Amino acid sequence: MKKRFASFDASIVILSAACAVLCTALVLAEPHYLPFAALVLVVVGVVVWINIRWFRKRLARVLRGTPRESATQNSFSTLSVPVLILSSGSVAWYNDAFRDDVMEGQDVCLLPVNKVIPALAVQQVQEKNGQNIEYGGQRYTVYGSAPEGQDDLFVAYFINNTALRRQAGEYLATRPAVMIIAVDTYDEILRELKESERASVIGALEVALEGFIGATTGFLRKISASRYIAVVEERHMQEIVKGRFAVLDTVRAIGNEAGSVTLSIGVGRLAPTLREGEVMAMQALDMALGRGGDQAAVKSAEGFAFYGGVSRSVEKRSKVKSRIVAAAIRDLMAQCGSVLIMGHRASDLDALGSAIGMLRFAKICEKPAAVVVNSQQTLAGSLLDEFRRAGLGEDFIEPDEAEKYMDPNTLVVIVDTHLKVLLESAALYESAKTVVVIDHHRKCVGHIDDSVVFYHEPSASSASELVSELLQYIDTPREKKLTPLEAQALLSGIMLDTHDFALHTGVRTFEAAAWLRRMGAQTAAVKKLFNSSFENYAYKAQLVTDAEMYMGCAVVFSDSVPPELNVVVPQAANDLLTITGVEASFVAVDNGTQISVSARSMGEVNVQVIMEKLGGGGHLTMAGAQLKNTTLAKAKRQLLDAISDYREAQQRTELPKIA
Repeated sequence: MKKRFASFDASIVILSAACAVLCTALVLAEPHYLPFAALVLVVVGVVVWINIRWFRKRLARVLRGTPRESATQNSFSTLSVPVLILSSGSVAWYNDAFRDDVMEGQDVCLLPVNKVIPALAVQQVQEKNGQNIEYGGQRYTVYGSAPEGQDDLFVAYFINNTALRRQAGEYLATRPAVMIIAVDTYDEILRELKESERASVIGALEVALEGFIGATTGFLRKISASRYIAVVEERHMQEIVKGRFAVLDTVRAIGNEAGSVTLSIGVGRLAPTLREGEVMAMQALDMALGRGGDQAAVKSAEGFAFYGGVSRSVEKRSKVKSRIVAAAIRDLMAQCGSVLIMGHRASDLDALGSAIGMLRFAKICEKPAAVVVNSQQTLAGSLLDEFRRAGLGEDFIEPDEAEKYMDPNTLVVIVDTHLKVLLESAALYESAKTVVVIDHHRKCVGHIDDSVVFYHEPSASSASELVSELLQYIDTPREKKLTPLEAQALLSGIMLDTHDFALHTGVRTFEAAAWLRRMGAQTAAVKKLFNSSFENYAYKAQLVTDAEMYMGCAVVFSDSVPPELNVVVPQAANDLLTITGVEASFVAVDNGTQISVSARSMGEVNVQVIMEKLGGGGHLTMAGAQLKNTTLAKAKRQLLDAISDYREAQQRTELPKIA
């Protein structure tokens, strides 16, 4: 039938064309016949159009048939669900429901389906979940298949779920998102203010929050002096996320003369219940506070997302927490049989120094203990050599050897990292029943979440500073006090992470350093730990020479540094900061097994945010990442894209530079 109709169409076209040619020839021969020829062409066109339209309608009725003509047609015709049969990509048959509901009464037999319903994809329709399309203002899910043995035919069923999908969309749009808002260091900021100034700051803060939530259909309630809870609909949460929590910038501008006010916001999004949403919001708030505050953390089923985080962490002045943590760790050591202490892979002076400090803590508690360190990959080889020369080499063991000493009563203390993927030995952590974490890096996704004690202070300069404070709050017999060599190890960690007390230092940093000096630490001896060989210096100088400027950042990519000299990578990153105009430095080195990236800044660029895009983390001024299964060229593209994204975010939100 389709071939006959095609022949009929062709005959009409040929006859119409012949008529047009004859009329044209007549006009050329006798120009005064022009009106007559035009009239003939119009009549022919109208007649042809009417006949084709009539023929299509009649053919459509024939093809669709009646319930008496065919059992197959009868089974489809009586269905209330629209049914469409395709033959070689063209419409061969459809029932009345399809014509009336989908096509709104229009006959489309023998037309190509891509002209009738352009969005219809036969391959996708055959999948288990069908294909969702929108046509004529209605939404359909189309299912279909080819009858067995008839590859040229295809049957499609149109399920109208417009109302259902609209209701589903409205349901998702009205899902409640729970938001818990905390004023960072509320007491520290307002304690020094006069009563009138304090009232002014609090009033401006609450006006900003009321305006923030007032733009939605949600509500805001104050639950304590420094905390608020809000519930908003998902439709408004999408706008808030799109605006990247603009309230953070609004509040940061409050009280500049007396001290900047910042917020930490935790959001539980798309939770099954309100209670679960509150739990997710609390977890998100803990994450935001653990990353230094002044940011929003959003938790959903997909994980965490972060917004803001442009300010330095505000130093906590109270040492009550240090005393409580010291007592808790002392009690845990009293109950355990032995202690193993480890830091992160490629341990530096801070990781090894803080581990040595916790080794002294264990000795004070009279527990057998050792520091787990990979001596072949450590970046603190100079400190390790000092202890070996002092006859204390037995206090340090390799990760493989440490696994032999693990038992259910072994306490594992992790310092200078809180990420599972960065541990010196993941096997030790996985087999330990009791774990203590001491870290100062801003909290990242994938952190250790099953520790008995999680001592995390992102406002601290280093893990060595935290351990120095813990040692001050444990009763120590004179014969077991910190030795000068151990004090120098802790001081070296502080000096490393503060760039010799130039960055990320607070009052407690200098107090810890002063205490270590009283314990016998010699600054000249500590400085020698930073000395490098002529070979190291040459490689470091080459990295600095190869640096290029990109958007205010010095970037270096190299594959010429031997793996055993990876210590020069962070050193080169530090040296690049001394160059005028460099706001941040990034040094990436391919050592054959992975690409190590060290990032440093003077505070104007948050390198932690940039490194997180590469799967790493760290601090606002010091961060890093380790990229595996990639090339140096791909790593370069990733890093440059991450820097570009960060700079664009700065311009988009007009983030202030950090003083």
